[in-house]
Amino acid sequence: MAIGACLNQIVICGAGYDDRALRFRAPGVRFFEMDQPTTQADKTRRLRKKGANMDGLVLIPADFRHDDVAKLLRDSGHSAGRPTLFVCEGLLVYLDQRAVSRLLRGLRSVAAPGSTLAISLASRREGEGPERVLAIANARRLTSRTEPWLTIPSASEVSGLLSKAGWVVDYPSEAGGVSSRLLLVAARPTSP
Repeated sequence: MAIGACLNQIVICGAGYDDRALRFRAPGVRFFEMDQPTTQADKTRRLRKKGANMDGLVLIPADFRHDDVAKLLRDSGHSAGRPTLFVCEGLLVYLDQRAVSRLLRGLRSVAAPGSTLAISLASRREGEGPERVLAIANARRLTSRTEPWLTIPSASEVSGLLSKAGWVVDYPSEAGGVSSRLLLVAARPTSP
């Protein structure tokens, strides 16, 4: 979608070991993948060992709890003057609300007109207590001790977080579960 829309910069936050930058590469398109420093170092090592062509791929070590993502992107060659697709797929649930806000504001600060932010995250029903939903969700997960979920907002809270960070929601969609649901959102930067 982004490549067909002539977006030539794609930023994937929390990329992990995903290889979509290699699978979807296209001439003139640059992928910036951001993730924990240990993950990025291991991924770089593995890709080099396999002899993968990393042209058009920039791996950026980032701790979203503390790092200035806008500075990291600028320092890595991202152009804030060109439209970008920013992807946060399954990442925000691992950050507390302060870190989520910081990340969203940082991405907005380097988002040119025509950019899109695509996020997916677990959400809770309006009126459900966040602590209870987090406790239930983490009790069901085998990795909750080492990688606990920290944020499961309601859809209205997500809209509020995006708005405060300078984004306007274009597309909300929900796919249901019982105590938590997957929320998919596309947003664009607010006008200056």
